[in-house]
Amino acid sequence: MRLTTYTDYALRTLMYLAVNRERMVTIQDIADLHGISKNHLTKVVHQLGQLGLVETVRGRNGGIKLGHEPAEINIGKVVRQTETDFHMAECFDSDNTSCAYASACALKDALGAATTAYLKVLDDVTLENLLRKRGGRTGNGGVIKPLRFHAQAKTKK
Repeated sequence: MRLTTYTDYALRTLMYLAVNRERMVTIQDIADLHGISKNHLTKVVHQLGQLGLVETVRGRNGGIKLGHEPAEINIGKVVRQTETDFHMAECFDSDNTSCAYASACALKDALGAATTAYLKVLDDVTLENLLRKRGGRTGNGGVIKPLRFHAQAKTKK
């Protein structure tokens, strides 16, 4: 199971906002820290705002902040709201049924059970849990390092 970049950015944004709850944060702050596209991050923050997970304030002293306490933000719910689908294989897409094994294959059931278990684990995690694992709000003086959710492929020269 691999999260989309969109969900990755959503989780990074929520973590950054939770660590920096005492101030308004800009999208540029988050983009600079993680070395990610401000334009793409703007779309993510817009959806997080629509979901009520973040509050946005326009104007000179504006920015974004968490819309709820970290203990109230469930990571499983966030992942479900930001992922486009959980199609682990071609057979999960009802519009694409070209697999020759579809009528007798148990792989779809096994992958479906694995996805359910994966989401169940995330349902037991809150944003607050993620912060405690990283040392809490004061454990690093408010400065966080970029997260790497997946290993980058190394290119050979």
